[in-house]
Amino acid sequence: MMRKSDYALWVLLVLAVLAAGSTMVSLARSQSAPAANSEIYRQLDLFGEVLERVRSDYVEKPDDSKLIEAAINGMLTALDPHSAYLNPKHFRDMQVQTRGEFGGLGIEVTMENGVVKVVSPIEDTPAARAGIMSGDLITALDGRRVRSAAGLRAIMLRHHPNDVVKISWTDNAGHGHISSVELGSGPPT
Repeated sequence: MMRKSDYALWVLLVLAVLAAGSTMVSLARSQSAPAANSEIYRQLDLFGEVLERVRSDYVEKPDDSKLIEAAINGMLTALDPHSAYLNPKHFRDMQVQTRGEFGGLGIEVTMENGVVKVVSPIEDTPAARAGIMSGDLITALDGRRVRSAAGLRAIMLRHHPNDVVKISWTDNAGHGHISSVELGSGPPT
C-alpha cells in the first residue's frame, strides 16, 4: 500500500512531466520567436501556479528544492531515456565512478540473468587489449567474485590509472573457458 508521501511524490512528478510536456508541445507549435517567448512565459507561469498550489495545499510541507529538482529531471527524461538531471552531489559521484571505470578496465557492462555481461569494451583500453569482447561474462576482479555491475564499479573505484588488476571472465565462445589476465594502463603482458 502506498504511503501518502509516496502518492504525493508521484502526483507531483506527473504534474511536473505534464507541465514540461505541455511546454514542449506549445513551443513546437509556435511560429515566431516573439510568440515562442510569450508561450514559454505563459507555461512558466502555469508551472509556478502548480508549484504554489502544491506548496500551499499539499498535506505535508514539501521540500522546495526536491520539487524543482524533480520537475527538471522530469523535463529532461521526457526528452529521451538517456537524459537526466544530476544535482551537484550526484554529479560528483558520477565523475568519481567514471574516472574509476575508464581509468580501470574500459568496459561497458550490464546485468543479465544474474551475471555481469560485457556490453562492449571501449576501444584502446586494457579490456579491449586483453581480448574481452561483447557478450563475455565477468566473473572475478582481483580474485573477488563479481556479483553485480555496481560491485564491479565499487572494486574499480579502489584502483587508479596504471594499477594492475587481475580479471577473470568467461568468453562468449560457449566453451565455458575462464581466462585471467593482468590489466593495467598499458598492453597486458
